[in-house]
Amino acid sequence: ILTAHKAASSKPAPPPAARHGHGHAHGGPAAKPMLLPDVKFIVAVASGKGGVGKSTTSCNLALGFAAIGLKAGILDADIYGPSQPRLMATEGARPTAKDGKLEPVATRFGVPMLSIGHLVKPGQAIAWRGPMAGNALGQLIDADWGDADLLIVDLPPGTGDVQLSMISKHKPAGAVIVSTPQDLALIDATRAIDLFDQSQVPIIGLVENMAGYACPHCGEVSDPFGNGGAEAAARAMGRPFLGRIPLDAAIRVASDAGDPPAAGTGPQAAAFEAIAVKITEWLEMRG
Repeated sequence: ILTAHKAASSKPAPPPAARHGHGHAHGGPAAKPMLLPDVKFIVAVASGKGGVGKSTTSCNLALGFAAIGLKAGILDADIYGPSQPRLMATEGARPTAKDGKLEPVATRFGVPMLSIGHLVKPGQAIAWRGPMAGNALGQLIDADWGDADLLIVDLPPGTGDVQLSMISKHKPAGAVIVSTPQDLALIDATRAIDLFDQSQVPIIGLVENMAGYACPHCGEVSDPFGNGGAEAAARAMGRPFLGRIPLDAAIRVASDAGDPPAAGTGPQAAAFEAIAVKITEWLEMRG
């Protein structure tokens, strides 16, 4: 059980054939998920569509868990659009292998990570069909993550092959859904929730990103993407609401610079840490 406390080659080779069978995508019995030997919980971070800040939320949540004294790793499962190397300042790093397993890349934040972006040149297109992408994901998730309390899996947007491969082989303890407040994003977030429901993966809760913008000059708060949409949707669906992340230029600037706000001590860090605490409490109750 988790106990939260304050801490004192340029082109990827095709992965080998999958070693485990796939479960059915919807409805039918799925293959029994394989558990990672030393990782207590796998937490998926998902969204129905791109551009809602899912990857930024993922890396900052991982740092939020570290801030409350938990050992967290982050897996960038967005095979076709990896962004965690930029967010975590590990661009250009290359993982090593030991005993047939990849070794996660160390970060200056104390949160190990892996991404397909560590295996290709920046900007290189990854034109892989679903099975190859699924095999690549398998190699990343089967890495030597040590005795991590949590592995945060930053899934690609949507409900495609990567999600299905992840669920069938390494079913998460739960999923966090990231959405912006507007209706279009919430419609797609509902589809992501439905996929996890059909796969019997519990929804830990919803996070509303880009919620409210405070003018840096006068302090007036406006809501360019709407207000409270994710919280209202969570309430309507009977799902937990985990919190809001403001639309803040400081988050964008810090993220682009590879210096996630959750690594600091400002109000942005506090927002991510508060959500990490709620997720930890949910996992503790699930035991």
